[in-house]
Amino acid sequence: MARIAGVNIPTNKRVIIALTYIHGIGRTTAVEIADKLGIDRTARVQDLTDQEILQIRETIDADYTVEGDLRRNTAMNIKRLMDLRSYRGLRHRAGLPTRGQRTHTNARTRKGKAKPIAGKKK
Repeated sequence: MARIAGVNIPTNKRVIIALTYIHGIGRTTAVEIADKLGIDRTARVQDLTDQEILQIRETIDADYTVEGDLRRNTAMNIKRLMDLRSYRGLRHRAGLPTRGQRTHTNARTRKGKAKPIAGKKK
């Protein structure tokens, strides 16, 4: 099992798919990394040499913000919005959608499970 950026990536998957298991690397970035290093897109992780895995690891460390650093960066950005008391920060603090979606109906992912209100029926 190859370990890149603190994540065990699956060995039986193609390189492009396996790299997406790292937080901060999607399909486009994975293809970009494989092309930059000259790795075949259809190659499986188990078929890669130790040298190629080392090249992938070094490229990701040098050129991309991934995993813990990315999560920390995102959390700091949200905390900054909350400290500024901006509208988006207040929405984050209240656990409501931050990008203008309606909340009269829907928004259950952000608001949580619906709570019944006593005496609501007419």
